[in-house]
Amino acid sequence: MNGKAIIAMSGGVDSSVAALVMRERGYDCMGVTMKLFRNEDIGLSREHSCCSLDDVEDARSVAYSLGIPYYVFNFSDRFRETVIARFIAAYENGATPNPCIDCNRFLKFDKLFERARQLGYDCVATGHYARIDRDGKSGRYILKKGLDAAKDQSYVLYSLTQEQLAHTAFPLGSMSKAEVRDIAARHGFINAAKHDSQDICFVQHGSYADFIEEYVGKKYPEGDFTDRSGAVIGRHKGIIHYTVGQHRGLGLSLPVPMYVCEIRPERNTVILGAEKDLYSSALTASGINLISVPKIEGKMRVKAKIRYRQPEQWATAEQTARDELHLVFDTPQRAVTKGQAVVLYDGDTVVGGGTIASAE
Repeated sequence: MNGKAIIAMSGGVDSSVAALVMRERGYDCMGVTMKLFRNEDIGLSREHSCCSLDDVEDARSVAYSLGIPYYVFNFSDRFRETVIARFIAAYENGATPNPCIDCNRFLKFDKLFERARQLGYDCVATGHYARIDRDGKSGRYILKKGLDAAKDQSYVLYSLTQEQLAHTAFPLGSMSKAEVRDIAARHGFINAAKHDSQDICFVQHGSYADFIEEYVGKKYPEGDFTDRSGAVIGRHKGIIHYTVGQHRGLGLSLPVPMYVCEIRPERNTVILGAEKDLYSSALTASGINLISVPKIEGKMRVKAKIRYRQPEQWATAEQTARDELHLVFDTPQRAVTKGQAVVLYDGDTVVGGGTIASAE
């Protein structure tokens, strides 16, 4: 027996196969689904049978087929405080958040870890496509990309600490999605062909802006669209409806294409500019977490991603404070967006990352 593992089971095929692999490795496993919200939290009626109920039933079915115990833990209060509230606050402050990163940081690898320890379990395993290794020289735990480049999820895991990495397992890190589905089908899992989950699990209908207004119970005030010189060129319908780089849905009739370049919540103003105005040569990030090194000494050559689906770009990183880094790109990058994560790589190894605070 290798130890005891809690498997975070979302009801999807990835976490289901992760449970199978951990059991086959000899772990004493327990499947857990985190209940992250109540229907009334996300604008659904109490009686509505939403996708989360189906997910629970799928996870339970797989757990029972594997002969492992299965439970649902209610973390809805924590999710509301650390994911939904932060999501809304980001848009109110002119930023564009990534709630999946917050969910990993505050739920899967914090609250669930805490519960695992209380129950005497050694590690938490998830269906993420990433790998964990250990540096023989420094002794530090290392986070690496999943081998399936199309499914690699290391970007949303940059906030993992050394303590968390020491007690985490990513059993799918060396597999492809096709292999995972094939394994699930061969074992008769009910979710073998199930579609991957949507990006924002708590936005069940409408747009994210509709969700925010319904959740807080108010409409956000209209304000001015201005050009970069400050000249008013129209009215916007509330700053939460916009993000840097946006072109469609502005509701303006303009002689030339214009894009959202900046959002200034203190003035309730959205700044528009030309395509060329979207490019930034540098950024500052805060809330940083470093994995492969305890500190960035001097200037470090890295490849950086400023959004999940963006290819990595060469840059030079410098740690300017304990909780801050400055990044200069070799080539200016389009729509560097406040609130999104920037993640630094050295080959397939995650150096660390942080939240974009400003662009230059």
